[in-house]
Amino acid sequence: MKNIVIFISGRGSNMQAVVQANIPGVRVAAVLSDNPDAAGLQWAAAQGIPTFARRTGDFASRADFHRAMLEVAEQYRPDLVLLAGYLKILPGEFCAHYQGRLINIHPSLLPAFPGLHTHQRAIDEGCRLAGCTVHFVTAELDCGPIIAQGAVPVYDADTADTLAARVLKIEHQLLPQAVADFAAGNLSIHGKRVHNRRTAGEAGQG
Repeated sequence: MKNIVIFISGRGSNMQAVVQANIPGVRVAAVLSDNPDAAGLQWAAAQGIPTFARRTGDFASRADFHRAMLEVAEQYRPDLVLLAGYLKILPGEFCAHYQGRLINIHPSLLPAFPGLHTHQRAIDEGCRLAGCTVHFVTAELDCGPIIAQGAVPVYDADTADTLAARVLKIEHQLLPQAVADFAAGNLSIHGKRVHNRRTAGEAGQG
């Protein structure tokens, strides 16, 4: 059984998608947040999942905050730490501690549009496709090895909100599958590329 600790900042819809997927061999051990008012915490608690939240302002520095969050996460002996709508940038030592077992979902087709406001930026640049990326986390923001990506069309009438809603549906599919692949031992990192044993036979088909 793989223990997973999930970090969220808001409603936690991607966290919910992972929990509701009932992935074989996976146990969501805890949900942590930088926002005690995050709606996702209430949902997780209702499922019987332990939760923990602290604000960065409660600590002398962001480094102290994330050091405390790491200590809490470690109590659950996580095989995987999942960032599911977690809006804080993790310090390098946190990323290094969980190297190869820290996964994020980002609402753009990386390497395009790292950081914030991804949907509006895609619209402003005239993109015809937008999407999301599941990737391993490194100390460099939104630059870790890519596990999976999903694309959706960008329509002329789109706003950031309508595009975000379309992308979110893909996020809810990709993230649970990535967790399942990790738990099954299907993922291996080779430089900047992630090999997936489950899909390796698809190359060259058709």
